[in-house]
Amino acid sequence: MSTVTSTPARRPLGSKNAALAALCLGALILNVDTTIVTVALPDLVRQTGATTTDLQWVVDAYSLAFGALVLAAGSLSDRLGRKGMLLAGIAVFGAASVAGSQAGSAAGLIGARAAMGVGAAMIYPSTLSLITSVFTGRRERAWAIGLWGACAGTGVTVGPIAGGWLLERFWWGSIFAAMALLAAVVAVGVAAAVPTSRDPATPPVDGRGLVLSAAGMGVLVFGVIEAPGWGWGSASTAAVIAAGVAVLAITAVAESRTAHPMIDVSLFRNPRFTAACGAVAMALFALLGFIFLMTQYFQVVKSYSPLSTGVRLLPLAAAVMVTSVAGTRLAVRVGNKVIISTGLALFGLAMFWTSRESQATPYAIMVAQEVILGAGLGLTQAPTADEALSAVPVEKAGLASAINGSTRLFGATLGVAVIGSVASSLYASRLLETLPRGLPASAVATAKGSVGGAALAAQHLHAAGAHSAARGLDAAAVEAFLHGLAYGCAVAGGVAAVGFVLAVVALPGRPRGFNIREIDESHSRNIGR
Repeated sequence: MSTVTSTPARRPLGSKNAALAALCLGALILNVDTTIVTVALPDLVRQTGATTTDLQWVVDAYSLAFGALVLAAGSLSDRLGRKGMLLAGIAVFGAASVAGSQAGSAAGLIGARAAMGVGAAMIYPSTLSLITSVFTGRRERAWAIGLWGACAGTGVTVGPIAGGWLLERFWWGSIFAAMALLAAVVAVGVAAAVPTSRDPATPPVDGRGLVLSAAGMGVLVFGVIEAPGWGWGSASTAAVIAAGVAVLAITAVAESRTAHPMIDVSLFRNPRFTAACGAVAMALFALLGFIFLMTQYFQVVKSYSPLSTGVRLLPLAAAVMVTSVAGTRLAVRVGNKVIISTGLALFGLAMFWTSRESQATPYAIMVAQEVILGAGLGLTQAPTADEALSAVPVEKAGLASAINGSTRLFGATLGVAVIGSVASSLYASRLLETLPRGLPASAVATAKGSVGGAALAAQHLHAAGAHSAARGLDAAAVEAFLHGLAYGCAVAGGVAAVGFVLAVVALPGRPRGFNIREIDESHSRNIGR
């Protein structure tokens, strides 16, 4: 497939680095937005009466819209221009962030978060595919993707820190106002430093594939999130989850028979590509589920403030930054299999260790857990992206990065949904078994919704003079939350273990059939258009 007929002069190093800085900042804000809202969850419970299900949708609405639309956005960016799509996505993201900062209810915030996800879907595939166009050599591309991975991974862990700092000083909507400001900064950098790049031979967007994939993911995640309220063994839960799986299966069949599919199913016949996408999806599944639970653990069980909660996640962020760059450099020498499988093994170890958390666990132990988890993410995230892009023709860079992003976001969305739902179900059942008798019905109902709701109900009982009942409720809620956290982290560890096996079995020790000169020339033709 031809891409561009002219070959521009080589871009100077300073120009390349300015473009990389702008693209990495774009990846950073997307991942900051994935988790920055987590430290505001207790505040949302207090100010809006949100339930655990509401909180899951506040987190997942962003990831769901992102994951559902990123494939179409990647295809469009290849055809219409990656820089233009990137700038348009930043505009949508920024406007939705402003709307989120003014939301007055959980429902309004969920809608704004979904709109942010639409903008993020337009941004993500362009950042990674533009990096592969600007940095053409194998080693310099690995270095650039390593920095991109460091920013993306750090964004996930910096989100709670930034959110905590803002919540200490301003209202909860300030976290989204700050994201809008950052989006404006990214737009200026992209407009000034990033070259245009496109593949004019890319076919039009497959509308049927877009609708089917979005519907399948939406129905599946909806069923998982609502399962605790319906009951995991209920007919409603089984029917909705089965419907989501069926629609996704129909999507795969339909795309394999479409002349110009949105999802090129043939890409998944390459075990390198499939294993890379699957591995990063499982890593993000475990990570986002961990952050969803641990931000509540720090604030409710340990009684830390939002800022203190974010600061206590700094070891995780530092480990991600160091290992993301080191991982891609090491992968050039020893191959992605060793690096990715090691990262997933560390992930699983950290999650199983965290499942043993108690109210008395010292912070020094948590630091060790975070460092191992961060190292696992850093060694997994950037090398899987490099592996996925190395496995496909360069003209498919936008679509490949979009599929990689879609699987990442699908994993992240399911991580919050599944792990949050498992923890919520076990929390509610254990709470009812251990609650002291004689509590007001309103306090019981509030406590069942979430551990944050239980803390709020205990405060009201204290204020009413029922000190013994408040202490009993608080103790029962903490014990029930830790019960749910233990099993939720064990599930995440099991998923990471499956990813480890997948990486060991399917990834090559070193990339096979990799012609650096051919890819360098193809990349060079693709720059400047």
